[in-house]
This record gives sequence, C-alpha cells and structure tokens, in this order.
Amino acid sequence: MASPTDGLGRPLGVLRLSLTARCNLACPYCLPDGQEPPGLLSLEQRVVVVQAAVALGAHSLRLTGGEPLLHPQLEHLIEAVQPLRAQGLREIALTSNGTLLNASRARALREAGLDRITLSLDGADATSVARMAGLSDPRAGARTLEAVLAAIGHARDAGFDPAAGALKLNAVIQRGRNDDQLLPLAELCRRQGLELRLIEYMDVGNRNGWSPTDVVSASAMAERISSRWPLEPLERDLHSTARRWRYRDGSGGIAVVASVSQPFCGDCNRLRVTADGVAYTCLFAAPSSGLDLKPWLQPSINAVGLEQALTQLWHSRRDRYSEDRQASAAGHEHAEMAYLGG
Repeated sequence: MASPTDGLGRPLGVLRLSLTARCNLACPYCLPDGQEPPGLLSLEQRVVVVQAAVALGAHSLRLTGGEPLLHPQLEHLIEAVQPLRAQGLREIALTSNGTLLNASRARALREAGLDRITLSLDGADATSVARMAGLSDPRAGARTLEAVLAAIGHARDAGFDPAAGALKLNAVIQRGRNDDQLLPLAELCRRQGLELRLIEYMDVGNRNGWSPTDVVSASAMAERISSRWPLEPLERDLHSTARRWRYRDGSGGIAVVASVSQPFCGDCNRLRVTADGVAYTCLFAAPSSGLDLKPWLQPSINAVGLEQALTQLWHSRRDRYSEDRQASAAGHEHAEMAYLGG
C-alpha cells in the first residue's frame, strides 16, 4: 500500500503511541486522570497498530503516556516491534518524567532496543519542581529533582548518549510559574551535556486554565538564555517540532517547541494513538474527532482493515489548529494531554 499524504500534502512519519493515561505526577499544564480509561489495548494489539502505521510510512515510534514507565509491558513492546525495523521503522523513542528510571530499568530499555529517551524537568530547584509537578511541598520537589538527575546518569550509563541525541531534557515554561528557571535549567543542561528542549505552554486539554498571556515565546526564551550564553540559530529540520540554537562557545545547544508563537502545522507528520486505541491526527483535536481502532482489533485482528481505516483517516486530515488558533479556538473542546500522549 502506497504511503498516504493528508489533505494538505503531509506524509505520515511519526506514531506517538500512548501506553497509559496515568502518571505519578500532577503537572498543572497536563493534570492527568488518576485511573485508566476502559478497554486498554493489549500488547498484541499495540504491535499491530505500530505495524499498520509503519506500513503507511511511519518511520519513528514515540512511546508516551501519562508516564510510560508505569506500564509493565513497556520493554516487551519495544522488543516486539524490533522486526519492523526491516520494514521502515528507524527509531524508537520514549518520553518520561524520569522519576521511575533506575539503573536496571535504563539497562533493560536499552537492551530491549530503545534508541532514545527524553526526560522532563520543569525546574532546577526543589520549590520550582514541586510547583510544576503538582507536589505538596519543596521536600517532595527535592526528592523528584534528585530522582530525575539520577535518571539522567542511569540513562547515560546504559548507553543513551546525549552527544548522539539519544538523551535530552524537556521543560515546559509558563510565565509567572517557572520562567525564572530558564537560566538554571540551561546551566544544568550545559553541565550535563544535554540538549535542553523548552516547550511553550500550550492550550492542550480543558483543565489547565490556559491563557496566551502565560506563554513565553520561543524567541523570548532564546533571547534570555543568549544574554548569558550567546546562541546562534540553526535551520529547522523538515517535520521537526523544534527550532534549535547552538551555543557559540561550543557547549551544545537548546531547542524550543514553539507551537503557539511559531506553529509548524505546515509539515506536521504525527499520528497519535491513545492507550485505549483511539487515533487522533492533531494534539489539539476535539475528543469527538478520534477514530476508535478497536473494531479492527477485536474480537479478532483485521490488519488489512486497520491499514485501510488509518489510510482514510490520514487522507481526510486537514488539521492546522496552531496556525489558525484564534479562529479554531472558539468553542473548541480539546482532548486531554495525558490521554493523547502529549
């Protein structure tokens, strides 16, 4: 089957597969549910979904949540999709808050065939971490900060090399809550040899009280960091969510996901599938716009029908919410971030 393009000529390139809607943190920009939706996909069903996406052109698999390290079959899934590398799958990546990533888990993920880990940390001190992770007090923030810093070391020791882009750090920045952490986070990542991926605060979901006044733009973040450690811009890679800068002193660089101030809808190539098997073609999708894949997955698997359904879904895709945010936002209800997998 030929690789499809959507209604705006965009190919499918990335499958973001959520393994769970649960999380052990309660970050205010996400606010995950405390329990799973009913009807979670089985390991076999997830492998079939990945296979169908790869057949349609997806070359990258991003495993997400909630917190994917809460899923007991994570390593088994990574192992199970390894044969798809012969069919076009080039990369398997994981996004995690890092608090559950101990040394043995990092080694197990690497041995299973995981290529890349992106960890998340929204502050460089205990108070900021507690505030941004929805924790009760700075002592809890200190424990979380210590766990994430340890996770960075465990991932590096397991073979996830930051210099090769296999280990990065995400940080969501919200004005008035943690924008004072830009320089401390940049300093932390410079010491650790990590690329810092800053994420503009987005209007995903309906629970976070988003306002455009809370957004710190990509250019403002880069300017603030560049005032301390001079930066120079790099060309944005095709289909990339991030705009990148490098430090002039050679100490790595930063990237900013600027979906609010500098949208990248024009070449977005991402398909999202939730933990209970609903496919969405945009991070800002309405809950009703998802395609339930379970009719092709149970009681028996219909791989051909699943490919056809995903092809039709992609052909009909015309999402460009971020490029037309004001016109699109009126009366627009979003699916929740933890449900979509971020």
